[in-house]
Amino acid sequence: MTDDLDTPVLDNHLHLDPRHGRGIDAVEDFVRLGGTHLLVVNKPSWHLGVEPDEPGDFRAVFEETLDAVAAANDALPGRAWPVLGVHPGLISRLVDERGFSPEDAGDLMQGGIEVAGEFVADGDALALKSGRPHYDVSDAVWDASNAVTRRAFELGAALDCAVQLHTEASEDLTDLAAVAEESGLDPTNVVKHYAEGRLAGPTPSVMSEKDRLRRAAEAGEPFLMETDFVDDPEKPGMVLGPKTVPRRVRWLLEQGYDDAVRTAHVETPEAVYGIDTEGTLEEPTP
Repeated sequence: MTDDLDTPVLDNHLHLDPRHGRGIDAVEDFVRLGGTHLLVVNKPSWHLGVEPDEPGDFRAVFEETLDAVAAANDALPGRAWPVLGVHPGLISRLVDERGFSPEDAGDLMQGGIEVAGEFVADGDALALKSGRPHYDVSDAVWDASNAVTRRAFELGAALDCAVQLHTEASEDLTDLAAVAEESGLDPTNVVKHYAEGRLAGPTPSVMSEKDRLRRAAEAGEPFLMETDFVDDPEKPGMVLGPKTVPRRVRWLLEQGYDDAVRTAHVETPEAVYGIDTEGTLEEPTP
């Protein structure tokens, strides 16, 4: 039985891996606790056994994500949308393990994001994913990664879609917001995945831990909620589980943060992605 929360409940960033992980079982856990909507981000390409040599090699990763989203849609009272792109950590695999120059690795990754953009253009994906490493890298790798991110912003502007970012931990990413603006993309439509409770620049997708969520709620600014569930049987405790967002929504409501819940699950999804979490929510069966 679904634990009804009387509000849409969106997890803005998680992964589903029906081939290796829990897949639809994780979605059903989310629904049982009151979850309604998901943004499903493709797993890093190497986690699905893809070691790309050319941009078209990413297509299999994206298509597998679309299949997972289709299955999730059958289980959700709302719906799921795919977010497709290239994990910024790939550049280190290409440079350190496969002998690519940073420039060639960046070119391949830009091509992969362009392939992801084809899915957005066709209406099969909602948004793009890009970013830069969250760990120390050489100046050449850093510059190449920033060039990849800029390309993602250019595509987001051209396709009128949001871009989710994986970046270093920071509460100030105004530098990336400025690059987005230079690229023609409103920084509102740039989402910092794995965010703290407050963020200057892009829209924060806040990890659903109570201290971070309290800060976000009290800031009174637009934000989203996420788990970054990785759906990896070898790492069952990694990041947060699929039940977490609906549990934290209930906690926020108990704490009196009703406005923040509406911000995170109705208003910000509409402003950032153009999605209607209320209009896509089925009426419960009597």
